[in-house]
Amino acid sequence: MSTLALETQGLGIRFGAFQAVAEVNLQLQVGARQALIGPNGAGKTTLINLLTGVYKPTAGSIRMNGQDITVHAADRRARNGLARTFQINQLFPSLTPLLSVVLAIHEREGQGATWWRPYQRSTACFDEAHALLKRLRLDALAQVPVAELAYGKQRLLEIALALAARPRILLLDEPAAGVPEDESGELFDVIGELPSDISVLFIEHDMKLVFRFAQRISVLVAGRILTEGAPRDIAHDPRVREVYLGSTHVGIHPETAHG
Repeated sequence: MSTLALETQGLGIRFGAFQAVAEVNLQLQVGARQALIGPNGAGKTTLINLLTGVYKPTAGSIRMNGQDITVHAADRRARNGLARTFQINQLFPSLTPLLSVVLAIHEREGQGATWWRPYQRSTACFDEAHALLKRLRLDALAQVPVAELAYGKQRLLEIALALAARPRILLLDEPAAGVPEDESGELFDVIGELPSDISVLFIEHDMKLVFRFAQRISVLVAGRILTEGAPRDIAHDPRVREVYLGSTHVGIHPETAHG
């Protein structure tokens, strides 16, 4: 069995004359907690869209658990265990967290089109939904309309919906975006408690969260991987500090980075 959950070789995409991503060789180990960082416009979300099948690459390949998935559609990748969240949440504000997760479970089971018939009778489905909400520390808010949840809780609900698909790989696109600082720490605490068999690749601009949570960091600049390594190595890298971290970036110092 491959030790790599996800791997790209020479991955790239061009939009007309614009090379958005070029020659990306990325490896995500099974069970890893890996960050993808870089300046605005570096191509991070574009890369996530390539990994999930939203975009078709114009060069290179993608392998998932050793299998080539380069030409697989997004829904097939999702069925095979690749889930994601988005920069802007995709929630239904009038639903409750419980019903939202129940619907996601039914979608996983291929019952999305007929959820309104079986869901009220599906004890196992509701039990699973309650367990997921408890894992994400949302069980006390299970019956509160999504529109009334604090934004940090909405971001946690997005992760719960992704986990309802039972993924082996979870891609998080700026999970703390728009979340107040006092809530973002809790959000990443919950992410840190996810099962160790789920591989996580996340985009995040808050370097305090990145250096606290990531075991490995990949730095993307102008659509290319500048460097990769343990947090301490990235914090010490003068190229990274020049193009992204800066000499006084959000109080991050090399000695505070683990790894």
